[in-house]
Amino acid sequence: MQTGSLRRKAALGALMVLIVFTGACKKEVVAPPPASIPAPPPAPPARPTVTLRATQTFIQKGEAVTLNWTSTNATELNISPGPGRVAPEGSTRLTPGESTTYTITASGPGGNADHSVRITVAAPPPPTPPVRAAATIEELFRANVVDAFYDFDSAEVRPDGRDALARTAEFLRTHTQIKVSVEGHCDERGSTEYNLALGVRRAEAARQFLLSLGVSPDRVEPVSWGKERPFCTESSEECWQKNRRAHFVMAR
Repeated sequence: MQTGSLRRKAALGALMVLIVFTGACKKEVVAPPPASIPAPPPAPPARPTVTLRATQTFIQKGEAVTLNWTSTNATELNISPGPGRVAPEGSTRLTPGESTTYTITASGPGGNADHSVRITVAAPPPPTPPVRAAATIEELFRANVVDAFYDFDSAEVRPDGRDALARTAEFLRTHTQIKVSVEGHCDERGSTEYNLALGVRRAEAARQFLLSLGVSPDRVEPVSWGKERPFCTESSEECWQKNRRAHFVMAR
């Protein structure tokens, strides 16, 4: 009995030694580090935007006008001609001596942007030359009422046309008894029907400009002659330009 008990104890001791030895020899498994995820590339800087507006785009000489502007994503703004560098948002009051196009340029990390506005300055009418006592209203009309000219295939009033119409409006406001027909004329290119329609648009554009300057609507009647009554008959650009006009005739 005693011998069997000793044997069991010896076997148990050997088993314990084997377990300890096996645990000491086993290596610890280390997990690999997680793979790094690259950061996304930075977004490109936003492109600047800028807007320039004027309280009015047509003034008489000596009057002032206010420019207002706003911008986004800009670090530097400049207005030319005139104020130069300005804040990202603001206004300034100017008195241009002549018709001027103002341009604001916005710069930033994302690039450049610009916006323009044109201020038309009506020149004061020239001094009325001395006239003989017998001067007629027709002579005054011919001396002060000026035609407005147009670009090819266009009924948009040009800057020089605005100056001419401003002079005509000043005369009509002074001589309230006069009524006029404003005739739309075209050069020889294009069909008769197309030019009649274009002449209507040119006459109406001139009429609306006069109305905006205080001339009564019932004093200005639009008429179109298309290409039927040319002022110049040569086939050249110089001659065609003379025929693209709004022409004024005093109503009888």
